[in-house]
Amino acid sequence: MMELRPYQEEARAAVEGEWEKGVQKTLLVLPTGCGKTVVFAKITEDQVRKGERILILAHRGELLEQAADKIRTATGLMCAMEKAEKTCLGDWFRVAVGSVQTLMREKRLARFPSDYFQTIIIDEAHHCISDSYRKIISHFGQAKLLGVTATPDRGDMQNLGEVFGSLAYEYTLPKAIKEGYLSPIKALTIPLKLDLSGVSIQSGDLKAGDVATALDPYLHQIADEMKKYCADRKTVVFLPLVKTSRKFRDILTERGFRAAEVNGGSRDREEVLEAFDKGEYNVLCNSMLLTEGWDCPSVDCVVVLRPTRVRSLYSQMVGRGTRLHPGKEHLLLLDFLWHTERHELCHPADIICTKKEVAQRMTADLEQAAGCPVDIEQAEKKASEEVIAEREESLARQLEEMRHKKKKLVDPIQFEMSIQAEDLAGYVPAFGWEMAPPTEKQKASLEKLGILPDGIDSAGKAAKMLDRLNMRKMEGLSTPKQIRCLERYGFRHVGTWSFHAAKNMIDRIAAAGWNSIPRGINPRDYVPEK
Repeated sequence: MMELRPYQEEARAAVEGEWEKGVQKTLLVLPTGCGKTVVFAKITEDQVRKGERILILAHRGELLEQAADKIRTATGLMCAMEKAEKTCLGDWFRVAVGSVQTLMREKRLARFPSDYFQTIIIDEAHHCISDSYRKIISHFGQAKLLGVTATPDRGDMQNLGEVFGSLAYEYTLPKAIKEGYLSPIKALTIPLKLDLSGVSIQSGDLKAGDVATALDPYLHQIADEMKKYCADRKTVVFLPLVKTSRKFRDILTERGFRAAEVNGGSRDREEVLEAFDKGEYNVLCNSMLLTEGWDCPSVDCVVVLRPTRVRSLYSQMVGRGTRLHPGKEHLLLLDFLWHTERHELCHPADIICTKKEVAQRMTADLEQAAGCPVDIEQAEKKASEEVIAEREESLARQLEEMRHKKKKLVDPIQFEMSIQAEDLAGYVPAFGWEMAPPTEKQKASLEKLGILPDGIDSAGKAAKMLDRLNMRKMEGLSTPKQIRCLERYGFRHVGTWSFHAAKNMIDRIAAAGWNSIPRGINPRDYVPEK
């Protein structure tokens, strides 16, 4: 039986805590390589102990078999199968792994009573916004629902918010790297401009055929660049079409690489993957086949030649190289100067940056450092500091204007700036209840705590603001009213002060008749003693 890592145990407790609170449909976000299958296997075991039947849903046969194997390894539980001619109906096993393509069919679904399963777990949950998944979820409408996915982007989260009611737990890529569970990543921008201006959109992403056409003239140059940086590495290359993948394999072979290619129709796929794992090949080309359900921890270089606008897909591709392996110092991620004014594409910054403006700055910084590998954590930190500095200047101007406005309550922007709350400043509602306007109760609570509610446009933002205010009160930090008072006298970042430090300064100003600042103090530079 497997023991969970600390973050996996936290995830397990968080999910079950949401269900206990009455939130029936919740999400779990773990980066690729952090053992999401192990976590939901343990959650499955917990529900089986309560006498429940559990359905694990996935969109590909390989994922179903992997889930069944992992559940057996982690818990000892055996799984029934709901796929093609196999059915779990009447089976002794309490856990079933089911194919969406099979179960979505009307006749198949109608065979199941609506209360047959008490818990449904969806692997790769970013797929579940499709009609096929929703039909199954709707049929078992009373069942608890858990969606498990790697890091989604904001667009994904807002779509998933139509299905799920909460985000139970999220473990981020930077935290996983910092805590030693995933490999560090170095991004290398290749100074080779590829023109994608003629590529069109299909189903929300770049059309694969157009990408292949645009990419074809550059394949020999790309292979030459790879020879400079990837010759001694174990590399996976993602390409748009099977024919492009095969052509690139041949080009790499001509340049001395031991290159192989796999696709959905490869009869020898298992043999090729095993040979690559053993080191008989050092480059593996594929046309988006290996984005899910395949692990090879020794991979230490990923080349994305299938540009995409979808962050979850980009994360899946990069995730093929993030697992730890003996002797592996870091993952090298090759990025290209995709030249297009029509499309906003994913870059290495998008797997680590939570804010769009920081990602844009980091991408620009990486392009300036083209040809030199850059640690993405360090690059993100630098870009974040640059963006914060710019925002500080802008907000300082806004604050200067606010100082002269006599308000009894603090503007939310002023409060966020003062306490340096990036999560509040960049908050975007994802789930249904979060998008609703603030309730009257929330508005009254915000006013009571000194915040002007007019500047908060969603219930989710109001809830997040109230949680932060209550936490600050417990930690003995300055109040919004203290912030408003002192920042009118030119003090900065009063939100980082303690309640007592702020009270002491206000008392000193009051003692001087509210007309002057204590002698020897420059408000712009003043920082209270701890």
